[in-house]
Amino acid sequence: VQLQASGGGLVQAGGSLRLSCVAPGLTFSNYAVGWFRQAPGKERDLVAVVSWSGGSTYYADSVRGRFTVSRDNAKSTVYLQMNSLKSEDTAVYYCAADQRGLGYFITPKNEHDYWGQGTQVTVSS
Repeated sequence: VQLQASGGGLVQAGGSLRLSCVAPGLTFSNYAVGWFRQAPGKERDLVAVVSWSGGSTYYADSVRGRFTVSRDNAKSTVYLQMNSLKSEDTAVYYCAADQRGLGYFITPKNEHDYWGQGTQVTVSS
């Protein structure tokens, strides 16, 4: 199973984008889902996580207050709404799913059950 991330693109600083992550063939409601990003020459960083129910979320300090993660389990889709985008948000964004829950995402360098292929977000200043 591979997750499918979409919704990236080119946007001006201050603009918004909404990313989507779908999981064909996966019982999505059993998994916490996290969003990561990786800029050229940098390590992959955790951006946001949503619990299996959607009732709990986690955000990196760099995006808290600007990004919102949510999910619709009926549609097996997780969203990342990105507002007030900055040039430093430019990266490839990936989603990942893990049955071990939200807390497992917060420990650095943990691997996860399933990954998406990534979607490019470019913010022009």
